[in-house]
Amino acid sequence: QVQLVESGGGLVQAGGSLRLSCAASGRTFSRYYMGWFRQAPGKEREFVGAIGWSGGSTSYADSVKGRFTISRDNAKNTVYLQMNSLKPEDTAVYYCAAHGRSWFSSRPSGYDSWGQGTQVTVSS
Repeated sequence: QVQLVESGGGLVQAGGSLRLSCAASGRTFSRYYMGWFRQAPGKEREFVGAIGWSGGSTSYADSVKGRFTISRDNAKNTVYLQMNSLKPEDTAVYYCAAHGRSWFSSRPSGYDSWGQGTQVTVSS
């Protein structure tokens, strides 16, 4: 498994932007599909997006499509979530996750490793 540490969360006004980072340990980061999830209080963890091994393929939830962008830098063992046009309903703890299979998964159960999460709060 890979160890994951998220950073970059914070408080932002509606319409603003944030970029989250997720740093991974280990020398095989490029072999992992990476995902971002979020969980608001009282709600289930939901899929935000995912990125394939090389970064050439991505998948997004409809709720963030066109506003959020996932990228990765395999040389730095880091995956990013650029969030633009933020809305109050984007408020949640954001988690990055990893799995070693060769397909996209939008289910939390499809991932083997998780970070501790970073809080994103969007004020209206």
